[in-house]
Amino acid sequence: MITFSATTILVLALVTALILTVGVWAYTTANRLDRLHVRGDQARHALDAALARRAVVARSVATTIGRPEADTEVVDQARRLASLADRAERANWRDRETVENQLAAALSAVDITNLPPQLVAELADAEARVLIARRFHNDAVRDTLALRTRRLVRLLHLGGTAPLPTYFEIAERVTPAASTGLDVDTVRTSARVVLLDEQDRVLLLRGNDPKAPDIPFWFTIGGGVDPGESLRAAAVRELYEETGYTADSSQLRGPLWRRVAVFPFNGELIRSEELFFVLRVRNFTPEPANLTFVERRCISGNKWCTPADIVDLDRMGETVYPYHLDQLLPEALAAASTDTDPEVRSIR
Repeated sequence: MITFSATTILVLALVTALILTVGVWAYTTANRLDRLHVRGDQARHALDAALARRAVVARSVATTIGRPEADTEVVDQARRLASLADRAERANWRDRETVENQLAAALSAVDITNLPPQLVAELADAEARVLIARRFHNDAVRDTLALRTRRLVRLLHLGGTAPLPTYFEIAERVTPAASTGLDVDTVRTSARVVLLDEQDRVLLLRGNDPKAPDIPFWFTIGGGVDPGESLRAAAVRELYEETGYTADSSQLRGPLWRRVAVFPFNGELIRSEELFFVLRVRNFTPEPANLTFVERRCISGNKWCTPADIVDLDRMGETVYPYHLDQLLPEALAAASTDTDPEVRSIR
C-alpha cells in the first residue's frame, strides 16, 4: 500500500490548485478574447458602413457643386471629389486609409456656403459618424492587442488562429460642416453612461451651473474624455468617480446615442459631443469617489428614476438631459439585454 507524507499531499494539493487556477484563467481569457474579436468585427463593419455613407454624401456634394454653370475650377473639384468617392467605395481594406484621407481632404476644400443647408447637415453627420466609428474600431483593436500580446496568452495560443487586428488611421478634424457657427471656449468629447438597475430605473445626478445655482437640472453619469483615453475607459472612470461603482468596460453596451450640445457652463460656452453607453447593475447607493472641485460645487444629489419620475422632474422645471429620456429608456433597456453593440444614432 502506497502512503504519502503530509508534505507530499500538500505539494500535490498546491500543484492541483495551480493547474485549476491556470485552467480557469485560460478559459476565461479565451472567452474574453472571443468577445473582443466579435466586438472588433462589429466595430469594423460599423466603420465600413460609416465610410460608405460618407462616400454617398460626398458624391451628392460633387453633383451639387459641379453644375454646368459652375466655373472650370469648381467643376474639376467636383469631378475629383466624385472620383475619390468611387475609389473609396471600391478600395480594399489595406488601401482604404490612403483613399479615405484623400477624400476627407477633398471634402474639407469644399465651400459649404454653396451647398443647401440639408446637404451641409448630412455632410456634418456623415463626418461625425466616421470619426465615432473610427474611434471605436481603434478602441477595440487596442483592447484586443493588449490581451493577445501578453506572453502567457501567446505561449498558450489562447488567441487561436484569428489574425491580429490593425488600427485604421485617418485624420480627425473638426470641419466647417460640423461646426456650430458659434465662438465656443471649449470643444470636448464626453463619454456618458445610462446606468440601469433591476427595476429598469436610470441613475441621474442633480446639478447646476456654478454661475446659476438656482436653476437645477438632471443628467446621466459621465464627463469629458482625457487625452489618449478611450471612450470606454472614460465611461468606466467617470462612473467610478461620480458613483464609486467599479465597472468592467466589456459589459458596457454602445455607444447607443450621440448628442451634440452647445451650452454655457461656469462662464464658458462649451460644445460637447456626447456618446452614451448602457450598463445594467444591481441597485446600490452612489458614493462619489473622486469628484473635481467644480463637480463638488455643482453636483447636489442623485436619484434612481423611472420614466414617470423623469416626466415629473421636467414638469417641475428641472430639465433632464438628454431630452425626452423617458421615451428613450426602452431603447436603452433593449440594448442592455443584448450581447452586441447597437448602431449609434443621434438624439437631442
